Amino acid sequence: MNRTIQPAPVRKSVVVQAPPHRAFEVFTARLGEWWPRSHHIGKSEPETFIIEPRAGGRWFERGVDGVECDVGHVLAWEPPHRLLLAWQLSADFKYVRELITEVELRFTPEGTRATRVDLEHRHLERYGELAEKVREQVGAPGGWAAILEQFARAAAQ
Repeated sequence: MNRTIQPAPVRKSVVVQAPPHRAFEVFTARLGEWWPRSHHIGKSEPETFIIEPRAGGRWFERGVDGVECDVGHVLAWEPPHRLLLAWQLSADFKYVRELITEVELRFTPEGTRATRVDLEHRHLERYGELAEKVREQVGAPGGWAAILEQFARAAAQ
């Protein structure tokens, strides 16, 4: 019997010192202010990172040379509670139109001044033989955990 074992999704959470509407706004509209500059895919240094505020909108970076590199697109835009992004990067972090994994973020109030942000990066089995490698990369301390830490610092300001 042939059985395929799918890698578990990568799940990370952070509590930010901001209400959900502000946390959502910082994550989306202010992405370019806090996204780690080390996490870019273009050939030049990144100028900014952008998520267009609508379902179907682009998720991309713009380099200092003006070149735009797609990361993916917005699958669901539900402020201030949920954001679902298509991550369309290969195992070597190059854009591949046909490859779609999902990054879902949920913004849940924690009292009146804080928000728990839960991130799930799923459908990693779509990488085939490279699925575990990708899971290790995005699940590593320098992956989604570091990105959420940067975000939490920005949202608290």
